[in-house]
Order: sequence, then structure tokens, then C-alpha cells
Amino acid sequence: MSHDGMSQGTREGRSASRGGGRKQRGTPRKRRRGLKITLCVLLVLLLAGGGTVYWLYSRLDGNIQGVDIDKALGEDRPERLPTSGQNLLVLGSDSRAGAELGGGGDVSGARSDTAMVVHIPEGRSRAVAVSIPRDTLVTRPECTKADGSTVPSANRVMFNSVYSQVGPACVVKTVEKMSEVRIDHYLEINFAGFKDLVDAIGGVTVDVPQDIHDKSSGLDLTKGPHKLDGTESLAYVRTRHGIGDGSDLGRIGLQQQFLLALLSEVKSQDLLSSPTKSYRIASSATRSLTTDAGLASLKSLAEFGRSMNGVDPGSMETIMLPVAYDKQDRNRVVAAEPQAGDLWKAIRKDGTIPESAKKSPATGG
Repeated sequence: MSHDGMSQGTREGRSASRGGGRKQRGTPRKRRRGLKITLCVLLVLLLAGGGTVYWLYSRLDGNIQGVDIDKALGEDRPERLPTSGQNLLVLGSDSRAGAELGGGGDVSGARSDTAMVVHIPEGRSRAVAVSIPRDTLVTRPECTKADGSTVPSANRVMFNSVYSQVGPACVVKTVEKMSEVRIDHYLEINFAGFKDLVDAIGGVTVDVPQDIHDKSSGLDLTKGPHKLDGTESLAYVRTRHGIGDGSDLGRIGLQQQFLLALLSEVKSQDLLSSPTKSYRIASSATRSLTTDAGLASLKSLAEFGRSMNGVDPGSMETIMLPVAYDKQDRNRVVAAEPQAGDLWKAIRKDGTIPESAKKSPATGG
């Protein structure tokens, strides 16, 4: 979407919001009916909170960009779950891929700093999120780019390089090949939009586990609870020099913690009482969101959000893919076996992860 298009959409949204405000004062019953136009704000992960926002306009539909994962990957994929469970791949990136990539275009220079496979078992009352460290060495399968050219398979490539070199569809294919887990939906959050989203909801409170002093980002927090604005939140989930050993492994715990706090904050807010705020949140969320083609509309997001309504962020289990330091390059990690294999097997079954599958040699866990 062009800058001018976004500006025009924003002006129209503000105008519609002001018009909506006049209707509210006159006819409360009509207001209630109008608020039934439902949109799921699937935040940073919109995936487990199940929070839905009332008061949205059809023009927001155009904010959402879609990637046709099914078309890009074809039929050579793992079997779908035999239940009504769902598997989602959630990426946090600094570039919004969207339709122009066609499922596998060139996103040179863009990064996917955060990756989570989220499993929602049958019944949809709980969820499990598995974080894949960006520095994990993986086998990238053969992939097709948007221009029809083929990118050959390659061994020992860094996981987050797949996104920048080939595109989102190849990331999905890589995850499916390494896990044998079928990915039902793809959700990508642009970090710039993520920042705006946090500001729109008024900030997020997190319990900082230890003092963080990151000279690279300027993040300076003491241990204990802090309410973070958008800029601070972005620095918090991306810091790697201010926590642990300075590697990607240290910040994964912060990302998972922040995700749950964000989902809980959205779910706790009474968005019905403030249509203007609801619109602002919805606008920020949809502008920063890229999904698979199946979710790339307000109606589809709303239906998906309602189906996730029973998932409590407080009960969401967060796990890091078990990894060990690579023997050839200690700055990289590889999936630790048999733990990683046991974890993916549990995801394919019912999402009940045995304790043995959670132990990661690289972290001593």
C-alpha cells in the first residue's frame, strides 16, 4: 500500500469515526447493533488471545495483505491434523511482505526476527507456542519464487535468512519440512505496526526478569514491573545484548512473555466503551498484518477470532525449540535430538508436550 493510500485511508477512517460518534449519542440501541460488525485483532499474535474488537469499518479490509501459501507450496505437504486443531506460523518482521511477493518473492534486506509455531488443540481452549531461534541452522527445501524461478535446496542455512532470501512461503515450507507439522495459517506482524499497536492500546505492562541495559537499543530497565510504550516494547522484544549471553536464545523468553502480556491487555480492555480507540487499534493492527489468503479479510479474521475465544493467554504454554550449539560454529545452534523430534511429534498428536521434549542443551534446560 502506498503512503498516499494509507494517508487517505487514515483520513477516511477518522471521518468515519467522527460520524460514528454522532450516531452513538442519538441511538444507543443502533450503536449496539452497529458494534456487532466484528473484527479479530490478531495481535502479535492474534493467535492465542482470541480478543475480538467491535466497531470496525469495511474499509479496514483493504489494510490486510495476503500470501497464497497453498498455491505456492502445492500438494507436497504434511497431512492436516485429523482433528479441528490448528497450527499457525507467526513471524515478526521488519518488512511487510504481502501480496507483491506472491508467496515467495524477493524480500532482500528484510528480516524475520521472531518465529513461533502455535498449536491450538481440538476444543480450542488452550494453546502451545514453540519459538524457533533465528540462528538455528536448517535445511532449506527447494522453493519457487514469485517470478517462477526455482531456488535450490541448501543445507546449514540460518533460519531467518530463508525469509530475506526467498520469502514467506519458503519459510512455511522450511518449517513444515523440519517439523512434519502442517501449517494451517500464516500471520506476519510488521514491527513498525507493532509499535503503533502497543501505543494504541495505551502500553503493555511486563515484569522484567532482570536488569536490562542495552546500549545498542538504548533500552534501560530495572528488574520488576514496567509499563512499556510502543518504542520501549519494540526494543524489549528485539534486545539481545542486554539479556542472557547476548545471543538470540536470551531474548526468546522476553518475546514469549511480552506476547502473553499483550494478548492479556487487549482481552482485558473494554473496547466497546470507546469506538474511537477500537478503530485506532484495529487500524494499527490491520496495517501491520500479512496473513495467508484464507485469513486475508475482516470476515475471515473475525470468524477465526471467535473460534479462538476460549483460549486464555494466561494458560498458553510457551516453549523454545530444543537446540544445541553447533559443533562447527558456536555462534549458531541446531535442533537437539531426540528432544526436538519428540516435541514436533507431540504437536502432531495432541499438543501435550512431555517434559523431556522441553530440555534444550544450549540453555542448560
